[in-house]
This record gives sequence, C-alpha cells and structure tokens, in this order.
Amino acid sequence: MEKQRLDRILASTGKWSRREAKLLVKQGRVLIDGSPAASAEEKWDPASAVITVDGEDIGYRQFTWLMMYKPGGVLSATEDGKGRTVIDLLPPELRRLGLFPVGRLDKDTEGLLLLTDDGKTAHDLLSPRHHVDKVYYARTAGCLTEDDRAAFRAGMTLRDGLRCLPAELEILSAGETSEALVTLREGKFHQVKRMLSARGKPVTYLRRVRMGNLPLDPELMPGEYRFLTTEEREILGAERD
Repeated sequence: MEKQRLDRILASTGKWSRREAKLLVKQGRVLIDGSPAASAEEKWDPASAVITVDGEDIGYRQFTWLMMYKPGGVLSATEDGKGRTVIDLLPPELRRLGLFPVGRLDKDTEGLLLLTDDGKTAHDLLSPRHHVDKVYYARTAGCLTEDDRAAFRAGMTLRDGLRCLPAELEILSAGETSEALVTLREGKFHQVKRMLSARGKPVTYLRRVRMGNLPLDPELMPGEYRFLTTEEREILGAERD
C-alpha cells in the first residue's frame, strides 16, 4: 500500500481530525512499531506499520463498509435540507469519513443499504454490466398470480415507456394481500413499485433483503448498522490491495 502522512492515517479512522492527530503526535501518544512518532508529517504504510494511540491499535481500514437496515422515512442521501438522511443515523466519528450510500432506496422503503467511502467498488456494484441482483420482499394490495410472474419473467414495458429487463417474481402468498420476493437485475427509479402497479397490484410495503450474495443481517433492527466482515467484503469485491 502507498505510504501516507501519519496525520492523514489517523484522521481516516474517523476518531480524530487532522488537527487532533497532530496534537496526539506532539504529546507523544502515538507510537509506530513501538516507538514514539517523530512527526505528523512522517509517511508510513498503514497496512504494515503497527500504529497505536495511548497503547491501542488505531484500527486502520483502507475503506469503510457498513451494512445498514435503512428504516422508512429516512433519505438515502448524504445530506438534505428537508429531512433526515442515513448519514444522520451514524455517530460523529463515522460521519467524518465521507461515507455515502451505495445506490438508493426510496424514502418509505426499508432494508439493506450499504455505506462506504470506496468509490470504485461502489461503482462496480451499481454498474449493469456486473449483474448484481437485488432482492426485495414486497407486500401488495391484490392477488398475485402466475400471469404476473410470467409478465415479470418476460420483461415489461410500462405505460410511460420504461423498458424493464426480465425479473423474477416469487409469490409467497396470494390473496387480498399478497407477499412476494422480487429479484431485479437493474435498479431504475421506483422500479418494483412501478412494475407491480402496472399489474394492478400496488405495493403496500417494500424491504430490500439481499444484494448479490449479501443478505441483510437478520439481527439488525431498523436504523441499526454494523461493519462488514472480511468475508462479506470479499463477496462484494471490496477486499483489495
């Protein structure tokens, strides 16, 4: 990994600002491989150097990846003047990192949302050529049928001219209120809602439960988040030198 200034390495953890990092070094509280750091301007390889503050490893990560259970009523954005965003749900040390949501969920849609500062991998996950399926649990007003499933599988052109790639509709229950899993190979604006509405079965509840091979952690409650594990980062292709 490329060497970086020590104050930048410390600030990248989200625990300290650059100014605070320089003060820590000046106070002799930062050790590099067991020896006090001489200067905040020194350059080190954070992947190989053992960097501690007050005796504790700084927990350096080249990139930060979070899994969040996005609640309804919160915007998938970094900032907005009209309401709360997913960034507002994070503590100050994580808000400092410049994290952003990987794609979007509608304001009233819940479920799996990834947050990161890794622009390249985020772009790859959203690119249609990488074919990352997204799976949603949906409840609808109206009885879903095999004709609906066939229409999804064939690919739909909506009344406004939107052409949707073939998608999967797995009907879990059917009646006055129906339940289904919808798998999309693209992510157009309000797509699940628009496709089901076109079939006369408007969505009453929607939750994203999977991206590619990464499921939403069932232990997370709406509004909660956790760091991705190394294995999960490898699934996404986010583990790289």
